[in-house]
Amino acid sequence: MTNDLIRIYTQTQQGKEWLARYHGCSPVFACILGFTDTCLIPGISAAGRTIEDRKYTAVADAEFLYYGTEKKPQYPLPPLIAGASPVLISRAVVEEFNIPIDLFNAGLPQPPAVPVIDLGGSPARCLSHGNAMELEMVHHLLEQGLLWGDRLAGKAQKGYLVLGECVVAGTTTALAILTGLGINAVGKVNSSHPVCNHTQKWAVVQAGLEKMRERGEETQMRRSSDADRELFPASSSLYPRVPVSSVDPLQLVATVGDPMQVVTAGMAIALSRSCGVMLAGGTQMLAVYALMSAIAQAYNLVWHPEAVVIGTTRWVAEDPTGGTVDLAQLVGEHCIKLGGAPPPLLATQLSFANSVYPQLRAYEQGFVKEGMGAGGACIAAHLTYDWQQHQLLKAIEAQLDRLFQLNSQ
Repeated sequence: MTNDLIRIYTQTQQGKEWLARYHGCSPVFACILGFTDTCLIPGISAAGRTIEDRKYTAVADAEFLYYGTEKKPQYPLPPLIAGASPVLISRAVVEEFNIPIDLFNAGLPQPPAVPVIDLGGSPARCLSHGNAMELEMVHHLLEQGLLWGDRLAGKAQKGYLVLGECVVAGTTTALAILTGLGINAVGKVNSSHPVCNHTQKWAVVQAGLEKMRERGEETQMRRSSDADRELFPASSSLYPRVPVSSVDPLQLVATVGDPMQVVTAGMAIALSRSCGVMLAGGTQMLAVYALMSAIAQAYNLVWHPEAVVIGTTRWVAEDPTGGTVDLAQLVGEHCIKLGGAPPPLLATQLSFANSVYPQLRAYEQGFVKEGMGAGGACIAAHLTYDWQQHQLLKAIEAQLDRLFQLNSQ
């Protein structure tokens, strides 16, 4: 595998082996859609210019991924502060190569106007309440993820699945899950803003975990002795010391997570047993990978970490206002403690620096960065079809050009 548009940032040898194994194999694309009221916090996300816009981002992206510009959408892509939706990138790839798409509704306020597999989930409450979802719902969503992972594996045969996601404010719920699992992710997550709003995200996560503690849920996440390492930064005095092995990962998702996380974790666990898996996203998929390790360990589920990689964009991997590579390494250390393996972090080297469209050049200024499996779709284009920079850029610009024409009608 010689395509130089895929860079491996962590676990180089494992990443090379994964790429070599699946070079030329046909991918299947699945996208898990979810919602958290966390996205309604003013300024928490730029994936939609206003709070009202962000309510419809996931259903709009799903509709565009499925139909592209073939028809006038029921839910048009919402306006952004800057840039263009990453679904343009994903759509360009799946349309060009006729890649099969499965869309999953893990918990949305309204159903998308496209064929979708409804998993019987519900949107999450704002994680600041410390009561994001009912625990029974989290168990149900894990079971659905495992079930559909087995089913999707039949489509992939000896190939690989690209698992994308769309959850507005999902990097904030990712920070909450990572922190709750014992990974010091503060200041390392990404966002759709050009400069990550770390202070705001951390304040929301603190509020959610403090509510959990106030309700007495620390009895389920037992206090450790002074010998245990402290989960949280030294500046925080809000939380008990918690040994990594004591965290019930499903209770943690119920407390501060979102529905996509547990569905994707279940799918990837099941898929890893028989085919390759690319978790297509940045911070959110690193959180899913950590969650997979924790769930597998806590509930004695068999999975094969060597079959799984994280695939994203270089705008995420090299975000100067985040710490994606450091975070991937911390997630790896956490997984090793649970008897698992660290994840390779891969990223497409796609550039929009020479695009004729300012909406795409905005990615080079740090806007948007990733979403709807965009990075994973590009990696698949490089890996399976040997597409280069100019081919990807031309296809993506064509999508944007057709979108402008559709909107002008």
